[in-house]
Amino acid sequence: MTVDHATQPRNLRGDNSPFRQTLPPQSRETGDVLPPKQPDGAPVAVQSSPLAKSWAHFVAGGLGGMASATLTAPLDVLKTRLQSTYYQQYLAAARTARGLPPIETMSFARSSLLHVRETGEILWQVPKAEGWRALFKGLGPNLVGVVPARAINFYTYGNGKRVISAHFNNGQESAWVHLCAAACAGVITGTATNPIWLVKTRLQLDKTTHADGRGRQYKNAFDCTMQTLRKEGVPGLYRGLTASYLGVTESTLQWTLYEQMKIYLAKREQRVADRGLPPTAWDQTVAWTGKLSAAGVAKFVAALITYPHEVVRTRLRQAPTENGQVKYTGLVQCFRLIFKEEGMASLYGGLVPHMFRVVPSAAIMFGTYEAVLKLLGTSSNV
Repeated sequence: MTVDHATQPRNLRGDNSPFRQTLPPQSRETGDVLPPKQPDGAPVAVQSSPLAKSWAHFVAGGLGGMASATLTAPLDVLKTRLQSTYYQQYLAAARTARGLPPIETMSFARSSLLHVRETGEILWQVPKAEGWRALFKGLGPNLVGVVPARAINFYTYGNGKRVISAHFNNGQESAWVHLCAAACAGVITGTATNPIWLVKTRLQLDKTTHADGRGRQYKNAFDCTMQTLRKEGVPGLYRGLTASYLGVTESTLQWTLYEQMKIYLAKREQRVADRGLPPTAWDQTVAWTGKLSAAGVAKFVAALITYPHEVVRTRLRQAPTENGQVKYTGLVQCFRLIFKEEGMASLYGGLVPHMFRVVPSAAIMFGTYEAVLKLLGTSSNV
């Protein structure tokens, strides 16, 4: 008697009834029902609760966000400062002192090289002038924001994709399902966490010593929140929200590209298995690093296309001036004013550290997300 026969119920051995033939295949390792495959290699949803193990996406997203935010915090501080008005004015003055022409008049290659050089200089100067702790300014509220933000985003996306595909697409994944789920997740996440990101931005822009000799404006995240409420009211905590909604395009594009690359990787894995030959070293490399690379590439493309909204969002979140005046009053006005006063190049201020941060951050976050889901006995696929 073989092991397979021994584990089968007595009344099903050798049974060729229609019921027996319609049973879906099961995993020998876990006994879980395995979903059938679509022609493109992506799995089709089995008949189960649309919200089965929905909490797993919440936990996995939160842990992924925590890991990526901690490891890339210095580059996040650098990016935020380069996006701000103060540092753009500082860089413009430094260029004038060197005898350089305005950056908007330079060629694309020269301005790009200058931007990389200035990024490196500021990254060196920040810990030298303010101590190494300055590279982690805002990490506390950043983690307070990242963990729930990523948890909410991955939870909403993972379960939104499941519900949309089950009710509107016959239980199958497709590009439009990914797009709709990502857009919903982006709007919900942005609305829920905007106050936290505003506090983080203001703490990162709060220097130890200001040009006029004043000390730091905010003692900590709580003090920043209370000062904002006293001076600007509750609406002050939602400054930059319109730019956050504009940023939904980035997360939507990122999710859609990531899912399409996952489908391609699944097809490739199936082709390798169908060959009947041992996988090559390259096949094994793709199998191990495919999803990490897909996450990084998807983030790179999405961020490059939609980056100006990051600068606008940072400007809208800046604290009012001493006389209480707010320079940037709305999304369109902010775009126009930056373009008029500083040129198109300023809409890409901080792009280099941003890319250095978000690409590995996305790989770390999505890799952690997929790994935690696997440990919890579920998958990101429908």
